[in-house]
Amino acid sequence: MGYRVVVAGATGNVGREMLNILAEREFPIDAIAVLASSRSQGLEVDFGDTGQKYKIQNIEHFDWTGWDMALFAIGSEATAKYAPIAAAAGCIVIDNSSLYRMDPDVPLIVPEVNPQAIDGYRKRNIIANPNCSTAQMVVALKPLHDKAKITRVVVSTYQSVSGAGKEGMDELFEQSRNIFVGDPAEAKKFTKQIAFNVIPHIDSFLDDGYTKEEWKMVVETKKILDPKIKVTATCVRVPVFVGHSEAINIEFEDEISAKEAQDILREAPGIMLIDKREDGGYITPIECVGEFATFVSRVREDPTVENGLVLWCVSDNLRKGAALNAVQIAELLGRRHLKKDG
Repeated sequence: MGYRVVVAGATGNVGREMLNILAEREFPIDAIAVLASSRSQGLEVDFGDTGQKYKIQNIEHFDWTGWDMALFAIGSEATAKYAPIAAAAGCIVIDNSSLYRMDPDVPLIVPEVNPQAIDGYRKRNIIANPNCSTAQMVVALKPLHDKAKITRVVVSTYQSVSGAGKEGMDELFEQSRNIFVGDPAEAKKFTKQIAFNVIPHIDSFLDDGYTKEEWKMVVETKKILDPKIKVTATCVRVPVFVGHSEAINIEFEDEISAKEAQDILREAPGIMLIDKREDGGYITPIECVGEFATFVSRVREDPTVENGLVLWCVSDNLRKGAALNAVQIAELLGRRHLKKDG
């Protein structure tokens, strides 16, 4: 016996990836509904490589009664409207937007890091999926924190344009093509040219000079991993289609060597350690596309601080940063609370 599952936002990058991953992981499903706005009603979407197709239903008229869970990838504004309706009907919402992440009554979950926190979902019938850059980072930090207790993290991100949706990917493609043929590379989605450039600005600016994306990494890491950890972030958009990368400097309370960290990460859930210390002995974003794992490379000691390490972390942001984590939350919810056999 399986679950009755809704995917809301099934025509977007993340929604399509959710359907792919549900199929790939053979999530136990008795029935599935795929939703989007009225503009997409009647279109068909693929259920992974199974050959099955499902027709898009209009989210405005959907009856949530009798559905077990809904994976939301529709943005904060639409989520604010539809998530409470679904939750009130008894359908547990797993939300990919930023809307509920810092709500104290909504658990913010990365299954490899804080699975026990999911038990709090009953307060609102809503579970939040973290920011893509936070998700991959805390997967790498968790086993090291368990060993030596992290006190401070300094992270610089190199985030792909798919984090800004289809419009971001289209803009990188169009600007690159235009530059090659001598046409102007007009910035529309991004604040400056993204092709052959990097932009140290993701989301809106806050009064203290940080951006909202950087703020998310700080507060979400504290909520998921440990409120005592100090975090500072610089988030940068780079001309990569899919895959976020991070250079992470970590300070620990207790001593930990690079060799110990490598041994820990090699056995950690959700991590693939590729760290050969030779030409090409590391993972880049193009190699992580389509993969489930969070890849860690270039683990080394930081001689400028006491008990410091540096590492390189790469992950498919549409997967671990969004769709995969949402499906893993659904799997965790099933195991811990819904108790159906697949």
